[in-house]
Amino acid sequence: MADSFIPLTIDEYARQAALTDQRKGKHALSFSMLGVFGEAGSLLSEVKKKQRDKASYLGYADAVAEELGDVLWYLASVARRSGLPLSAIAASAADATRLGSAADNDLTFHALQPAHIPITTEPTTKFEHRLLALAGQIGLFVNDYQSGALKKREQMMVSLTQVMRQLIAAANDSGVTLEAAAVKNQHKIFDRWPRDRTFPPPFDLSMDPEEQLPRRMTIEVFERTVRKQDYVFQKSNGVFVGDRLTDNAIEPDDYRFHDVFHYAHVAVLGWSPVVRALLRLKRKSDPKLDDSQDGARAILIEEGVTSWIFGQAQQLNFFEGVKRGGLPLDMLKHIRQFVTGYESERCPLWLWEDAILQGYAAFRFLQKHRRGRVLIDFPNRRLRIKELPL
Repeated sequence: MADSFIPLTIDEYARQAALTDQRKGKHALSFSMLGVFGEAGSLLSEVKKKQRDKASYLGYADAVAEELGDVLWYLASVARRSGLPLSAIAASAADATRLGSAADNDLTFHALQPAHIPITTEPTTKFEHRLLALAGQIGLFVNDYQSGALKKREQMMVSLTQVMRQLIAAANDSGVTLEAAAVKNQHKIFDRWPRDRTFPPPFDLSMDPEEQLPRRMTIEVFERTVRKQDYVFQKSNGVFVGDRLTDNAIEPDDYRFHDVFHYAHVAVLGWSPVVRALLRLKRKSDPKLDDSQDGARAILIEEGVTSWIFGQAQQLNFFEGVKRGGLPLDMLKHIRQFVTGYESERCPLWLWEDAILQGYAAFRFLQKHRRGRVLIDFPNRRLRIKELPL
């Protein structure tokens, strides 16, 4: 099994990273420069968090690997936009005694570092100093670019080599291999910006039909005033779905239409403990699954995620005008943390984004019209909404 492992080449990583670069136009290089600078700051921030919260900050090692990968991604972006192969920069920065006779385009990340790097779970003084040196080198790099001192490719090559040399040394002192950081980075960027959009199979595929979430379903959602109080009612095939809903808030905010987000979870993710409870589709034939994935805690998690996203959406005009690929990565990563331990943690971030954007498109429709016919179309991973006549 070990013989089947193929080391990741630097050129292959750079090629894969280019596929997820969303920035275009004349300011793209400046944006990449800002990215390198910003991610170096994030790396320093992880060390600061671990020093401040030594016992309680448990994500330090993973965070350092992720931030090293992010610095690497932006370096690849700067190199590409400067017409320089990342492998040539790495070869120039590396210890020549480790490289052997391999051509630059065959250079692997493994060749850049010692064969054995001590694993560390806390920042050492040496690593802190190395990070400050890396940040300082990146600062000089950005300053030289701003001043116009890097107009020639040779000058850019020298400056990028100095940054890469510090990055390799920082990885050595952190106990992280750049290959691990690069692989982690690849997984993250394709989780967010995929090469192809292949939908995962339904979580309840093996269950009997009466314990499966609906693959297609139509729900009529409408507002009605009862004793001077506005309520939202829902019906499917003439039968009421759930209880009538209010905003449950002092200031009205239309949250009473929020079940449309759960319907989006069904239509796009194939997941919703809330809808399972509403439609009595809990997987009782598997008591363990019923308890852990369809029970009260799972319902509270979904409601919590929905409420938290709503708070973010209120500040962004309920995501009006946000296109696919436009939701903040940090928001999607927080959602993944929310649902850790539940089925939906296996949903890629891009699919979560689809569910959110489709749910909020339907929500904005209901805000405007106060009623609508919601259509769950799971085979096509779509949530649609149409006018509902009075």
